[in-house]
Amino acid sequence: MQKLVENFMGATNAFDMEGTLALFAQNAVIDDVSVGDAFVGKGGVRTYLERFFVGYNTASKLISVKELDSFNATVRLDFTGDFGHEVGILAIAVNPDGLIARIDADLE
Repeated sequence: MQKLVENFMGATNAFDMEGTLALFAQNAVIDDVSVGDAFVGKGGVRTYLERFFVGYNTASKLISVKELDSFNATVRLDFTGDFGHEVGILAIAVNPDGLIARIDADLE
């Protein structure tokens, strides 16, 4: 899970949309309470990333990864960008293929 999180951060920090999307399952979901919306499928994930990562020039720094089991982890990230500074929590679930199936995101 640590490597997946590092790959996710590296790709999003580089605004590498295709590299980031390659980490997600086809039917993945990002549900972000802080923006009040869920983004479904790779098209929804792309929209989320374009809007909140590329659109705000977001840079992420890993604070911690807590692996709950082989398929789930809680990740704390430090976000900076055009919006200022926030600390976020990502509950990440992966499928048996090691692809991100779901992210439940919120801000502290």
